[in-house]
Amino acid sequence: MKIVSVVGARPQFVKLAPIHKAVLAAGVEHVIVHTGQHYDPMLSDVFFEDLGIGAPDVHLGVGSGSHGVQTGAMLAALDAVFDEHRPDWVLVYGDTNSTVAAALSAAKMHIPVAHLEAGLRSFNRRMPEEHNRVMTDHAADLLLAPTQVAVDHLATEGLAARTVLVGDVMTDVLFEVRDEVAGRPSALVEELGLEPGAYYVATIHRAENTDDPQRLAEVAGGLAHLDKPVILLAHPRVVARAAAAGVELTQGSLIAHTPLAYPDLIAAALSSAGIVTDSGGLQKEAFLLGVPCTTVRTETEWVETIELGWNVLANTSAEIAAGVTRPRPVETDAAPYGDGHAAGRVVQTLLDARRV
Repeated sequence: MKIVSVVGARPQFVKLAPIHKAVLAAGVEHVIVHTGQHYDPMLSDVFFEDLGIGAPDVHLGVGSGSHGVQTGAMLAALDAVFDEHRPDWVLVYGDTNSTVAAALSAAKMHIPVAHLEAGLRSFNRRMPEEHNRVMTDHAADLLLAPTQVAVDHLATEGLAARTVLVGDVMTDVLFEVRDEVAGRPSALVEELGLEPGAYYVATIHRAENTDDPQRLAEVAGGLAHLDKPVILLAHPRVVARAAAAGVELTQGSLIAHTPLAYPDLIAAALSSAGIVTDSGGLQKEAFLLGVPCTTVRTETEWVETIELGWNVLANTSAEIAAGVTRPRPVETDAAPYGDGHAAGRVVQTLLDARRV
């Protein structure tokens, strides 16, 4: 059997790592296609190295652009890739333009598509990611759901027959990396002379928080007035947006820093007093690490983190401050994202589905 995985952004590289190991362990041929959606080395190449994936087999080099330009370029390039390899499965990850482009290309070529992290819903139709999720789920042949909530969403949309609950593969890799970095000092702490437990880690990248100069200024200002240093791991796109808008990303408590390699990010999160983010993946990673999270959005796909008290939604500067300084949540042994062995179930599900 041959599986082609299509990835293009940092969260997808993290999900790819345990899948790649499980595919190789099963003796299955695995072709990795990197669309180039994230083209900065710290958001791309270094992840393949640090997570033990190795270099991708195909690199499309699509780069940045509007949603239409970027997705269209991926579609054009992926048609040729799939025609060359003719895999048994095209495996797509998450909710990016790379995800929906690969799903549409493969579906139109009558190649079976499996969607990893299927069924997540924010119910915010203004989010490009929400459109990508819904379209991918309805185009895919097999829906690999990370949680029971995701399974329920898919059933509501009439997709129960294609759905399998496998758990969350990000849990697999996070637990592995957590155990590797536990007990060693965070490189970020040493570099900036920080005290463990006396700083926050922040990531802000979504269009709704960065494309409007006034909104970006509000978020940056809110972070700048927090009670501890806030290390903002700033994506190059956010740095460019801030520069164009005249918004300082280093001011007050706020310190802009380049993105970290994944193990360094986990080490920094573990040593922090809390996370402030609009990233879907980091919300869940914070929960799994036992680090309080404040999410700068009006909704989240990972509702379990809210229900269990480890995450709160915040939109204004005052709400961000209240969320970050709230009392530590009650400890929980709930495991809504699985047991750390989701990747094996994914590969077995793909093998079983091809035998039917």
